[in-house]
Amino acid sequence: MRIEVDLDLCQGHGMCEMEAPEVFRAHSDHVEILDKEPDEGLRPEVEAAVMYCPTQALRIVDDNE
Repeated sequence: MRIEVDLDLCQGHGMCEMEAPEVFRAHSDHVEILDKEPDEGLRPEVEAAVMYCPTQALRIVDDNE
């Protein structure tokens, strides 16, 4: 699993950091991905971060894509 962010869409709301603080750090206008290829054990938290992103700036790319 790899995480991608569209920085043109990201506004730094911080929902991702609230869902997966091990993976994301929100700044005032963008998100920083701390771990672009997190362990599969974090998938539920990362999926929640993607789902709750208000601007839909995040996506998960699986190895088979």
